[in-house]
Amino acid sequence: MRKTGTGAALAALAAAQFLVVLGNSIVNVALPQIREGAGLADGGTTWVVNAYGLAFGALLLAGGRAADLLGHRHVLLGGLAVFGGASAVAGLSSSAGLLITARAVQGLGAAAVAPAALAVVMGLFPPGPGRGRALGVWGAVSGAGGAAGVLLGGLLAQAWGWRALFLAVALGAFAVLAAVAGSAPPSAGRGGGRFDLLGTATITAALTALVWGLATAREQGWADPRVLGAFAGAAVLGALFVLAERRHPDPLVPPRLFRAGRVGAANTLMALFGSVWIALFFFLPLYQQEVLGQGPLLTGLGQLPLAGAVMLGSALSPRITARTGASRALLAALLVEAAGLAWLSRISAGGSYLAGVLGPSVLIGLGLSVAFVQLTALSMDGVAQPDAGAAGGLANTTRQVGGAAGLAVLATLAGSLTAGSSRPRLEALTDGYRAAFAVSAAVLLGTAVLAAFLTRTTRPNERNTAMRTIDETAPVIVRLSTTIDAPIERVWAVHTGIDAWPSWNGDIDTTALSGPVEPGSSFRWTTHGLDITSTVFEVVPGERIVWGGPAGGIDGVHVWTFTADGDRVTVRTEESWAGAPVEAAAEQLGQALHASLESWLAALKARAEQPA
Repeated sequence: MRKTGTGAALAALAAAQFLVVLGNSIVNVALPQIREGAGLADGGTTWVVNAYGLAFGALLLAGGRAADLLGHRHVLLGGLAVFGGASAVAGLSSSAGLLITARAVQGLGAAAVAPAALAVVMGLFPPGPGRGRALGVWGAVSGAGGAAGVLLGGLLAQAWGWRALFLAVALGAFAVLAAVAGSAPPSAGRGGGRFDLLGTATITAALTALVWGLATAREQGWADPRVLGAFAGAAVLGALFVLAERRHPDPLVPPRLFRAGRVGAANTLMALFGSVWIALFFFLPLYQQEVLGQGPLLTGLGQLPLAGAVMLGSALSPRITARTGASRALLAALLVEAAGLAWLSRISAGGSYLAGVLGPSVLIGLGLSVAFVQLTALSMDGVAQPDAGAAGGLANTTRQVGGAAGLAVLATLAGSLTAGSSRPRLEALTDGYRAAFAVSAAVLLGTAVLAAFLTRTTRPNERNTAMRTIDETAPVIVRLSTTIDAPIERVWAVHTGIDAWPSWNGDIDTTALSGPVEPGSSFRWTTHGLDITSTVFEVVPGERIVWGGPAGGIDGVHVWTFTADGDRVTVRTEESWAGAPVEAAAEQLGQALHASLESWLAALKARAEQPA
């Protein structure tokens, strides 16, 4: 796709993500109206929220893998159509059963939209400043969607009633569908392999049981037989999923995801982060309405500073990362958000919005947005484009399931404190909310400690200071990977046979090696009109090779790592470019490097997989 079209495409893709978040948050302030208008019992009212979250959380992995196999853009458009149609049905529903069913189908559509849209963004913007800015936009709409849902829900419910909420979302979904169809690039070639039906069935059932159990525990208690049965079922189904994945040639969650980059660490942190995120947008509007006595509209307006702080933090995130590095930016963001929640835990029954909510909201918004951008980037670190949907589905799943668990635990805590209190009702409610915010702050402090450890130790080159690595502060950084169906000996021989590069890599014109491929040796090669002399910094046979050097004012460092799994090899490439020419045209050079490395990996795969 042409560079001039990426802005419109990003706007459309960000709008799709905004709708996914909005679809969940917009109903919160209108639940009393929905209960009365749709004839719902108290338990049924809860399921207006839970049906969406249950389907969304349970089907995200399947949606991400389907996007990889069928094409990211195709699945995104289909998911938007389903999401919009279900939203319209919810707005026009004439019975409680139809409304709850439509909410579940909304969640199904969202489970296709979220990972597919993120995968398209990753394909449009290679690693570097351009991707950082794109993820800043992504973080802004994702974080602001929760606050905007409260505001829009209050406005629409007060002006036109609860049905207007769903009909507005439906109109938005079809408008975004048209925008994506007109601006997003065609789907890349479909990924190889077969869809893992058994894995999909077992993990969907396991996540359904887990999320249902967590949601029910909030209402019925943790010792309820149905809750315990749901958790036991989730454990058994989860074990069956692991067994099915080990035997399937193309598993729903490819193990290579966890061998590339820091995907495992990112998803662990995302689950903890999500446990606080969703709870925040549950308890804060309740405090505003039930204790401070604000109506739906005023409650929604009170979320604007939080939404503004989220958008500001997301916009500043790329600059913060460039100055401090990704790991330090994540750590600082988690600490800032924790400070905001600790401040919020000091609310009182006789307090006010200006004194007790405004300041903490700004701090929380700034920290939340930067942390989300960093964790999203971390969850896609080193992931090849054919696996981007699966990685996006996994990151969304861990955030959603973490959120369900966090909300269940915190709601139980707040409810038990309120129910056991002998203080007046408003003070008892406030005690429960204070405890929820205080525990949320503690969880984020623990997450920050874990992040400092995981982001420091998950890279092999950070565990061994003798290893040469890329320049993490460079304006252009590209990380890609692929999986090759060939023995490691063949893949290594093809890749390090520098003299033969021009015979299989069409981007390389000539090569000249001064001696054996070993640390300290150098080789000369021409590519894309550049005459480059590279020095070999490090060689670990069959595992790792690093080379680099200046060319045309650009200082490049190139790291290749190889991980064998039987007769399959995961090849990961990382390259950084620094220097004045890069600073002057970082986005264009980043895209050029991304395309070059993508071509290199494809050529290496084709050559190594040829019959001997």
